[in-house]
Amino acid sequence: METLSKTSHDQLHIKDHSRFPYFPPQNNAPSLLLLQNFYSLALLVIVVYFMGTLLLSTLQKWSPSNVVHILLASCLIIFVLIKLRFAKYSYPVYLVDFACLKPPSFCRVPFSTFLENASMFQSYESESLTFMDKILSSSGQSEETYLPPALHYIPPITHHQESIKEVHMVLFPIMDDLFTKTKLSPSNIDILIVNCSGFCSTPSLSSIVIKKYAMKCDIKSFNLSGMGCSASAIGIDLAKNLLRVHKDSYAIVLSTEILSPGWYSGQDRSKLAINCLFRMGSTAILLTNKKQAKKNSKYQLVRTLRTQRAFEDKAYLSAIREEDSKGNLGVTLKRDLLQVAGETLRSNVTVLGSSLLPFKEKFRHVVSVVRKRFFDKSCEIYVPDFKTVIQHFCLPASGLSVIKEIAKGLKLEKRDMEPALMTLHRFGNQSSSSLWYELAYLEAKNRVEKGDMVWLLGMGTGPKCNSVVLKCIRPDAVKESKISPWADCIHRYPIL
Repeated sequence: METLSKTSHDQLHIKDHSRFPYFPPQNNAPSLLLLQNFYSLALLVIVVYFMGTLLLSTLQKWSPSNVVHILLASCLIIFVLIKLRFAKYSYPVYLVDFACLKPPSFCRVPFSTFLENASMFQSYESESLTFMDKILSSSGQSEETYLPPALHYIPPITHHQESIKEVHMVLFPIMDDLFTKTKLSPSNIDILIVNCSGFCSTPSLSSIVIKKYAMKCDIKSFNLSGMGCSASAIGIDLAKNLLRVHKDSYAIVLSTEILSPGWYSGQDRSKLAINCLFRMGSTAILLTNKKQAKKNSKYQLVRTLRTQRAFEDKAYLSAIREEDSKGNLGVTLKRDLLQVAGETLRSNVTVLGSSLLPFKEKFRHVVSVVRKRFFDKSCEIYVPDFKTVIQHFCLPASGLSVIKEIAKGLKLEKRDMEPALMTLHRFGNQSSSSLWYELAYLEAKNRVEKGDMVWLLGMGTGPKCNSVVLKCIRPDAVKESKISPWADCIHRYPIL
C-alpha cells in the first residue's frame, strides 16, 4: 500500500496510544502522582466502607431500606470520584487550521524533462530509462508535479547543504502561511512536532524551525524520522496526547519529505520507482486544547488510531532502505508489499470500526464472520459500510492501483476516491503531507459541511497504518480560506 516510502528501518514499536487516558508530563509528575494516590486511596476507603456496611447489616440485621440508602450513597460517591479522576484529562482537541505548500513554478518537472535529464546521467542504462518511463506513464500524476532544485541539476546534487536549503524551502513558507491564517505569533506555540522520514539533520529539523522563528525557550519540540507516509498521522496522535496533559496550549505539526538525499542512482528496478513518484510537498497543522479556540477552529479531533505489523519479518522487510550490489543507497519495494499493506490496513480498520460504526454494521459483520467460519466457508465476509458515519475520505496517494484497492476494500465510490486521485494527479505522492492536500481539495470544492466526519488514512513503512478522524465544526472557516495550493487550479478538477 505504501509504495513510496523514504526509509527502511523503523525501530519504534507503535501502539494505539489513544487507549490511554493521558501521559503524565515530567514537570507535573509529582502533583499528578499525588492526585492519583488521593483518588486511589479514596476509592479504597469507599470500597472498604461498602463491604463493611454489608457485613454490619448482616450481623446487626439492619432494615433493607437503610442498607439500600447507604449502598446508593456509596455508589454515587464512587461514580463522582471516577468522573473527577478522568474528566481532568478529557479536554477536546481542536484543529484550528492548516497550510499546504504550493511549490514555485520553476520546480515543475514534466515527464520529458525528467527523462531527458535522467538520460544524461552516466549511471543509468537504457533499460532503466525505459522502466522509469513506464512508471511515469502509469503513475496517475500529471506533467505539473514538482521536484526540489537540487534534483534539476545534472547530475543531481545530494549534498547535505542542499538538503538544508530544501528544508528551508518547504517548511518556512507554510509556517508563514499558518501564522497568517491564524493570526498567531511564533511565541504562542507550546509544542512543535516535525516529521521527515529520509533526512535527519543535526541540529534537528525542529531546531531549525525554532531558530528561524525565535520560539520560546521552553517549547516542547519533537523530531520524527523513519515513519514513512504515515508520519503525519503519527504526529497528530502525538500532539493529541501531549495536549491532554498540557492545558491551554498550541501545538504545530510540520509534515514533509526532503527528496534530494533520497535520490537513487543505481540500476535496481525495485528501487527506481521512488525516483519517479515522490514529489515536493509539506504541511503545517495547528492544534489546540484551548476552550475558547472552538469558535475559530475548523475541526475537532475525534479519534486517532495507530497499528503496525513490524513484528513480522515479511512485513518488516516489504519496504526497506538498503544498498544495492554497487553500494548505491535506495528503498527496495518487495513484490508482496500490497499483500502486507492489506493485512496492515485490515487490523487498523477493524479496531477503528469497533469504536465508530453503528451497532447494525458491526452486527452484520460479526454474523458474516461466524457464518463463514462455522456454517458456509464459501460465503463472503460482510464489509462494514464506513459511509454510515464518515462523509469524506483522504486515502494514501501512493499510486492509482493502491487508491483503487483501498477504495474497493472499503466499498467506496469514485467520488470518495476523488481527493486522493486528484492530489496524485496534480502534486504526485508527497509522502505524509498528501493527506492534507486531499483535505484542502475537499475544502476548495466546498464539500465539507458542519458535522461532517473526515477520515485521513496514512500508511507507511514498518509497516504501519494510522488513522485520524476529524469532525467539521465551523464550515464557514473552511470556505473563507484564500490560501490554498488548489486556489489557481481547482476549477479544472476533477479530471475525468
